[in-house]
Amino acid sequence: MNPIELLDYAGVTVFAATGALAASRKQLDIIGFLFLASVTGIGGGTFRDIILNLPVFWIANSGYVMICAVVAMFVFFAAHRLESRWKLLLWLDAVGLAAFSVMGAAKGLAITGSPVVAVVTGVLTATFGGILRDMLAGEPSVAPETRNLCHRRPRGRHPVYNRRSRRTAAARIGPGGLRRGIPGAWRRTQIRLGLSILQKPPWPAAGRHSVK
Repeated sequence: MNPIELLDYAGVTVFAATGALAASRKQLDIIGFLFLASVTGIGGGTFRDIILNLPVFWIANSGYVMICAVVAMFVFFAAHRLESRWKLLLWLDAVGLAAFSVMGAAKGLAITGSPVVAVVTGVLTATFGGILRDMLAGEPSVAPETRNLCHRRPRGRHPVYNRRSRRTAAARIGPGGLRRGIPGAWRRTQIRLGLSILQKPPWPAAGRHSVK
């Protein structure tokens, strides 16, 4: 398994977990867990592939759907044992955003060679599944919080794009380009998580699946 596939699987896994945690907070049944986990886990990548006119990734590889199902069932039986699902959701949301933003930007740049498209696909891949999750769960959305999502990029060369020709930039996407993107993704995770933890959970606690 190459680093790009590993990052894609990791992003689907953690976003599926956030969808299942949202279902836990709403005290849904196992079908609700499976639905929210799947929509959150594969929603962003599905939208990305549609706008890039590519085969939808989880149709070509049903393993992604199986990951969402396994994560949903695990969270269904384990979520109520967690001391604070809000903090865990923040961690997973931050990791998922970082992983999917790099993956989405890399795929958009590799397909089109356009940095503008890379930015758009990175943002959509990272946020669309989470926005769907919050809309379907009827919760305040975590993703559009600008003070969480927006921050200055550290000085230096962009992890997946430079000023060379579009062909050269597209050719750089791969394990080497991805390795350059991972440190930036980790910094993005730390910044988002740190800013998010300063806020109180916006969701009300309720019942067996309540959050402290």
